[in-house]
Amino acid sequence: MATQTLAVVGAAGGVGTTRLTLEFGATLSRAGRDVVIFDAAFETQGLRSYLPGAIEHDVTAVVTDDVSLEDALLDHPADLPGRLALCPARAPFERLARAKTAGAAQRFERQLAAVSLSCDVVLVDTPPIGSNQAVAAVNAADRRAIVTTDSPRGRDALALTRDRFADLGVEVTAVIVNRAGDDPLADGDRAVPEADLSDPRAGPACVPPDESFAPAVARAVETGLGTTLDLEFPDGGRFSGLL
Repeated sequence: MATQTLAVVGAAGGVGTTRLTLEFGATLSRAGRDVVIFDAAFETQGLRSYLPGAIEHDVTAVVTDDVSLEDALLDHPADLPGRLALCPARAPFERLARAKTAGAAQRFERQLAAVSLSCDVVLVDTPPIGSNQAVAAVNAADRRAIVTTDSPRGRDALALTRDRFADLGVEVTAVIVNRAGDDPLADGDRAVPEADLSDPRAGPACVPPDESFAPAVARAVETGLGTTLDLEFPDGGRFSGLL
């Protein structure tokens, strides 16, 4: 099976895109896939929060040609059948500025293509479309999922993001409503409830799987990638994309 690249794009800041991207990666890795997650949210640098210890090399150093890609890939400590490697952002202001140029965005696209030779799925934690690296992510990806919330702000941001995708000439693969309640946004293709974690930085919450959050994440990533996973959940059933 050819490597797939999914840009997980936040419709707005604070909708939980980074966390959901990590949950997608852990779910895929639990299904035996080797996954690499790239951080394109250079400003917030949230992906680094899900890795223990200090980060010596990061994605901004890669796209400014300061280090190799392999030096910046860090394995997540979760015990999973497949590899879950993260390439987070953790940069001083000077390098951050260089990493946001058009030339660096072109190198970002090339790195996404390069890493696809050694893994099954590439996920890109992508901020709202408004930066060179975010545009590079959606252009380079095979598929694109917009993450939003069921709120007035989330609905307005979703409409704006759809317009920006149209301006770029790329298609929306799926709309994921994050932190959804019982009656989620009608425009959403999939809904993911709030994770039951006391520490929002802990996780991934889908490992070990529960009866509601983990299956919802699995359905969402299946829709985003257009694939089928075969995962078991605590109710004793087998999830195959049909729940």
